[in-house]
Amino acid sequence: MSRHVVVIGAGIVGAASALELLRDGHRVTILDPAPPGGEQAASYGNGCWLSPQSVIPPAGPGVWKKVPGFLRDPLGPLAIRWSYLPKVLPWLVKYLLSGWTEEKVLRIAQAMQPLLHDGPALHRKLAAEAGVPELIEHRGDMYIYPDRATFEAEAMSWRIRKQVGIDWIELDENELRQREPELDRRYKFGVLMEMGGHCTDPGAYVAALISHAESLGAELRRVKATGFHVESGQLKAVRTDAGEIACDTAVICAGAYSKQLAAAAGDKVPLETERGYHAVLSDPEVRPRTPMMPSDGKMAITLTRQGLRCAGQVEIAGLDAMPNWKRAEILRDHLLRSFPGLPRDLPAERVKVWMGHRPSMPDGMPCLGPSRSSPDIVHAFGHGHVGLVGAPRTGRLVAQIVGGREPEIPIAAFSPQRF
Repeated sequence: MSRHVVVIGAGIVGAASALELLRDGHRVTILDPAPPGGEQAASYGNGCWLSPQSVIPPAGPGVWKKVPGFLRDPLGPLAIRWSYLPKVLPWLVKYLLSGWTEEKVLRIAQAMQPLLHDGPALHRKLAAEAGVPELIEHRGDMYIYPDRATFEAEAMSWRIRKQVGIDWIELDENELRQREPELDRRYKFGVLMEMGGHCTDPGAYVAALISHAESLGAELRRVKATGFHVESGQLKAVRTDAGEIACDTAVICAGAYSKQLAAAAGDKVPLETERGYHAVLSDPEVRPRTPMMPSDGKMAITLTRQGLRCAGQVEIAGLDAMPNWKRAEILRDHLLRSFPGLPRDLPAERVKVWMGHRPSMPDGMPCLGPSRSSPDIVHAFGHGHVGLVGAPRTGRLVAQIVGGREPEIPIAAFSPQRF
């Protein structure tokens, strides 16, 4: 049965959901106060990776020992601002408990693998439909280490990946050098994930998908959703700052801003914003062939249409705190150290920095499923570090939930009520 579905949020998850809902014959209205693919969106500034191997939750056994360091070092790969600690403490406890044992980490990886495993292929299909096939590339992803021992220190993560069916190719120093001759020679071991892909311009890609949805009949409205009008468990309308929009179904895809909407739908979800940064070097003197992540930088380095992007860092400080641009400078400096061929006296105009908000649940898994107050309100947010790769499958699942069909993969682990 065709329904009028309001998709709240024009990021990558909202775009994919809108397209799949249109494919099923629904009338679709997309709400977002900002332009699709704009710099305000996490979809604009992510690490560009389409990484099916990203099934490991952010926290693992023993991470609790590092919490004092998170608080002491405001420029570390993961930092928590002291002023925000009282507010984030309940989330932090759930975050640590979610990966307390290897068994818990394995359960999360088993749930995430079906969501992510063919993300690159699904993106190629969407990009081709939207007329932008050149924005999706499939060259694999590479993790690089100073030596094999450093790789083996992460044995649990790689062991779990193997258990859920993820394979890789190990590269010795000579093979690594042949693949990436411009890489600093301190790196002597690599892991190639051939399944991985990347997007060369995430902002343009999201904008193209939304434009394609409009061409298929979706209506894009630049308004902010504020709540829902529900009577006897049935959704009547989405409330916005410009009045109510009557509809049959609503899908919450508002990223880090979904928490209040979820509460309005009757679900108290422990959604937190992980503030991430990137720096982009225009006209780079080196051009790595494969997106890569140095073990000592914990950042994604990817050649994009705008230049060489390095993205990463996790800062827990809330939605309203001012950016700490020193964190972007750290990314830039890691990039320079990774490639000796880059000049050390870069003029400021060649480096563009950005900060955005990852919508993160404590266990690294999204919220996906009907709300507590009404089956007509569907949650589809909280993907954390895997929003880009997980979006196409999420969109398909949203359409299946709205259409009353059996989801194509198990989604019980993603229940919005699991906490």
